[in-house]
Order: sequence, then structure tokens, then C-alpha cells
Amino acid sequence: MYSKDETIVCQMLEIIDKIQGYTNPFTTPVEFFNDTKSFDATLMNFIALGEIVMKLSESFKDKHADIDWIEIYDFRNVIAHDYFGIDEEEVFQIIQNHVPQLKTALLRIIP
Repeated sequence: MYSKDETIVCQMLEIIDKIQGYTNPFTTPVEFFNDTKSFDATLMNFIALGEIVMKLSESFKDKHADIDWIEIYDFRNVIAHDYFGIDEEEVFQIIQNHVPQLKTALLRIIP
């Protein structure tokens, strides 16, 4: 049986899988941005990811301090509060570079 925090990590992994699924077909930020359904769905899932991070206990976040929990939440705020100013190249780079690293770190917590 998973603890509440472990359950949240499992939910985070599901969100990451959605983000990767929505963005897999694209090879450039412009292609990604021009597919408005995929772009919007991805951003909504980044918002969900940031929201759920705040439900983790402080002790859990402290125990797994190698993950930058604040950065995940801060990115949620950028998307939620500056939606029309989002730079698709930055989002695409985050998806390509940071999301796989986050997934790997989470999988170490929940094998």
C-alpha cells in the first residue's frame, strides 16, 4: 500500500506520461506550438503537475531534495499567469531535457 506521498508521485508519473505522449510526435517547437490541442493539453498537464506537487508533505520533499519541487510549482505559475506569453521553445526544451530527468528521479522513488 502506498502512502499519500507515494500515491501523488504515481499521479505525477501519469501526468508526465501524458505530457510525453502529447509531445512525442513533434520534432520542433514550432510544430508543437502549431498543434494547438497538443500544446494546450501539455500546458494544462504542467499546471496539474505543479498543483499536485504542493500536496506532497514537506518531510517527503525534504527527503527527496534532489528534485526541485519549487521549480515545478513555479513553472505552473508561469503557465497559469502568463499563458499568452509562453515561449514554446522554452516549453519544448523543458519537455526534452527536464521532464525525462524528473521522470527518472520519480521512478527511483516508486520503482
